[in-house]
Amino acid sequence: MTGSLLFVAIVLLTAAVICVSIAKRLGLSSVLGYLLAGIVIGPYVLGIIGEEGQDIMHFAEFGVVIMLFLIGLEIEPKNFWNMRKTILGMGGIQVALTMLLSYLLFTTLNYESSVALVISMAVALSSTAIVLQTIKEKGLMATTSGTSSFSILLFQDIIVIFMIGAIPLLAGSDVVIESGHNGNHVNLLDNLPMGLQTLAIILSVVLIIIAGRYLIVPMLRKVVKSGVRELLIAAAFLIVFSISFLMEYVGLSPALGAFLGGVVLSNSEFKHELESTLDPFKNLMLGLFFIAVGASINFIVITNSPLTIGGILIAVIVLKALVLFITGLIFKLKIDQNLILSFSLSQIGEFAFIVLSFAFQSNIIEQEQLDIMLVITALSMAVTPIVGLLNERVLLPRVGTKEAVKRPMNQDTKAKKIIIVGFGHFGNTIGRFLRTHDIETTILDHDSNRVDFLRKMGFEVYYGDATRIDLLESAGIADAKILICAIDNPDATYQITKNVKEKYPHVELMVRARNRYDAYKLVNLGIKHIYRETLETSLTLASDVLAHIGFEKTTLKKQVENFIKYDEESLIRLAAEPEINDNYIFKAREELEQQEKLLNEDFKRDRTD
Repeated sequence: MTGSLLFVAIVLLTAAVICVSIAKRLGLSSVLGYLLAGIVIGPYVLGIIGEEGQDIMHFAEFGVVIMLFLIGLEIEPKNFWNMRKTILGMGGIQVALTMLLSYLLFTTLNYESSVALVISMAVALSSTAIVLQTIKEKGLMATTSGTSSFSILLFQDIIVIFMIGAIPLLAGSDVVIESGHNGNHVNLLDNLPMGLQTLAIILSVVLIIIAGRYLIVPMLRKVVKSGVRELLIAAAFLIVFSISFLMEYVGLSPALGAFLGGVVLSNSEFKHELESTLDPFKNLMLGLFFIAVGASINFIVITNSPLTIGGILIAVIVLKALVLFITGLIFKLKIDQNLILSFSLSQIGEFAFIVLSFAFQSNIIEQEQLDIMLVITALSMAVTPIVGLLNERVLLPRVGTKEAVKRPMNQDTKAKKIIIVGFGHFGNTIGRFLRTHDIETTILDHDSNRVDFLRKMGFEVYYGDATRIDLLESAGIADAKILICAIDNPDATYQITKNVKEKYPHVELMVRARNRYDAYKLVNLGIKHIYRETLETSLTLASDVLAHIGFEKTTLKKQVENFIKYDEESLIRLAAEPEINDNYIFKAREELEQQEKLLNEDFKRDRTD
């Protein structure tokens, strides 16, 4: 029964639903939930899945491939070219310095030089899947730490090609390294002279660029005209898998090929359609990948050598974090962004499994060394969310205090009556509009690199984590009249408004909310001025639609005002419902019907007046 594909699927999905739900309820990353699910159902705890775990890993690695394709879609070739210095600079320094220090570490532990070099290659690589998923989940992709992490990861995905190519040379023999994880596919470049290998690689890249413009886009146009939704899904997978197969066939990383394909198609009219089609599959397969990593942690190996594995694990994480921190200092990252970068990428990544396996096939490393390093790799990935949580809860608040002391606010700043927390696109628009009316504000933002940039642009912006009441006090909250909370983080928004409401009730709070469910929490805190991101924009669009089909604009303007009024009244009543259940749905339907009835009556009245 346990060999049944359906049974394995049921076990995987059940474990994922339970463990990820628990992790999110505890305020942890979903990645940690998936890893925990893999550990629990894996061969060394409950033993519900055994060898199937390796098959899951091979299948789930498509999630990494799809993720890099989608990332490529977000980066236009011009922007990619503009990032070249960061990619080569930060990535090059991180990989070179990590390999050097790792080599010294493992030679000190009496590993042979060739073994130490291969292991140092694996250690230099970080987890693209875990890091990008976590960054996206926490909304850090647009921050300095997010873009720096992406640049380093992209360089690693490129350099792994050369690492795999160097393994036969380290073996000291004519060992043929088989590409693919099953060892059943020999790549096109085997036994070719170096010049022809280079030419084949260049031609494959050129082929992808040409195919993107003259083959893939015309094909997608024909698929869309057919009007068959599932055909578009099939076409999206065909594109990703074909490009990945071509890259793998010439000995390159499939993930890198998928990224390149995404960049090529980033300017096409099908960019957003491909994103929306592939994103659900990416998330599911990445979840399977993390489960497979958790299931691959060999607790027998850990039991046999706990001190060795524990010592190497700690040493590798500290070493990588130190190298990343130095890299951040060289590129002048502020300390908060540098710490996020350092701890985010301090694990060993999924490509290390490939490098180590190839080295084992080439008889460079022994079975025992392979087992130990695979366990350390999996464990380093598993503890990444925990390390990130410690950094977020323990280090960053203390670092923020020091940073705030370095930039003391003057008395004029403290005397200003309006404080804006968060100066991204949303807060920036508010600040600019207020400034055009000669209203000066005190502005706080948690991204110190953004703070420096905005100060150069002429804004008085100060660095700090506004969830800390002491920072708000140094910003003059005691004398402030209004605090505008414009950050895009519901948890932080709730904490800030709760702190200010309790300690400084005289301050008028005007708060951004993503949606009505976030707004419910704010209503229950007693916040009166809540601004849902899409409410007025949606109503503006809807009223424009009605105007285009013949409705009077003056009547529509009043209807929009009435809709907002009734919806806000409904919001307050529904916020009293403790959770979204059958009772909530019943009341929400009643509110919806009543709102539509009132709006219809208002509309008829306005037309007769």
